[in-house]
Amino acid sequence: MAVSSGVKLDARALRADFPILARPMGGKPLAYLDSSNSSQKPRQVMDAEREYYETSYANVHRALYELGEKATAGYEGARETVRAFLNAETTREIVFTRGATEALNLVAYAWGLDNLGPGDLVVATELEHHSNFVPWQFIAGRTGAEFAVVPANEHGELELEALDELAARGTVKVVAVGYVNNSLGTVNPVERIAGWAREQGAITVVDACQAAPHRRIDVQALGADFVAFTGHKMCAPTGIGVLWGRRELFERMSPFGLGGDMIRSVSVEKTTWNELPQKFEAGTPPFAQAVGLAAAIDYLEAAGFEAIEAHERDLLEYTLGRLGELPQVKVWGPPAERRGGIVSFDVAGVHPHDVAQILAYDGVAVRAGHHCTQPLMTRLGVPATTRASFYLYTLPEEIDRFVEGLHRVTKTFA
Repeated sequence: MAVSSGVKLDARALRADFPILARPMGGKPLAYLDSSNSSQKPRQVMDAEREYYETSYANVHRALYELGEKATAGYEGARETVRAFLNAETTREIVFTRGATEALNLVAYAWGLDNLGPGDLVVATELEHHSNFVPWQFIAGRTGAEFAVVPANEHGELELEALDELAARGTVKVVAVGYVNNSLGTVNPVERIAGWAREQGAITVVDACQAAPHRRIDVQALGADFVAFTGHKMCAPTGIGVLWGRRELFERMSPFGLGGDMIRSVSVEKTTWNELPQKFEAGTPPFAQAVGLAAAIDYLEAAGFEAIEAHERDLLEYTLGRLGELPQVKVWGPPAERRGGIVSFDVAGVHPHDVAQILAYDGVAVRAGHHCTQPLMTRLGVPATTRASFYLYTLPEEIDRFVEGLHRVTKTFA
């Protein structure tokens, strides 16, 4: 990833904003190296959501009294914050969901059921998180379309030369691709893939969950048709996700959920749908969580995305260098310049769950499992890996504790 020079991130100062990082784990200082799973939350975000509940809480788009008006203003203000964050043309293209999984399912059902059929080809990649893989596999089966994948090589990077071979198998209608892989940190060439998809007359659906917390996303420059991300990985509350989509596509799509504010009028004879984005926001939306998401975006903007990315690059290079001390450790994934702040690895002869458990005894929190990327694990020939991931609050000494813990792992299982 290209990182521009700028103000250096002061991770040590930022840590003071995260109360949970001051608490011990198992009697040891907490080293939280699981941010790609879910990030910790700064006081600024928790305060913004609490203040909203304390001073502005009422259901949005419904009440004419002051609380309702303030609640709606906060919710729609959050939508504008997200629009600016993504450089979208209009807030009508910003749909709030309960998470990225719901957002990706929304596209698969609302677009896929009406636009896919026999002879069509749905393309995902071997690097996809299950949330951008299984819905398309399922909808392809429902509609009679074929489902295929872009293979990955042994370094966890996509073999893009396979694209044209895939196009020969049918009419490509959908390409589902993750911006940054959650298991290995591989940064995929989304702009190039989206350009190829346009040449085929296909849409591109991007899972940006691992990109949005760490780097700027310009949906107009990206060239995709839908981009989804979640709040809980970028310092925001749980229960809030975002789906950006091209307005002209949203306009033609059937609704996904029915009821509540997505309805314009109901009669015995007919029901009509609301305008965008409410057309896709059935029921009571996660409006307090949206306010928290806006506060998180403001927090990250103040820290500086370029500084966050540079900080994580430094940590990644330092980690890869230190892991070189351990010949028993195999690191999966591409070189540092083509990956985010994620390191997945194996310790020879030791199950990933045992590695994670021993590290936890030392207060080091990492993830073990298939990371919702079982096709990728199959490609790598392993059932699971151990994963460490970094964020703006991660310190080099936490990497040292992590590596020291791995030395203990190798001695324990020698």
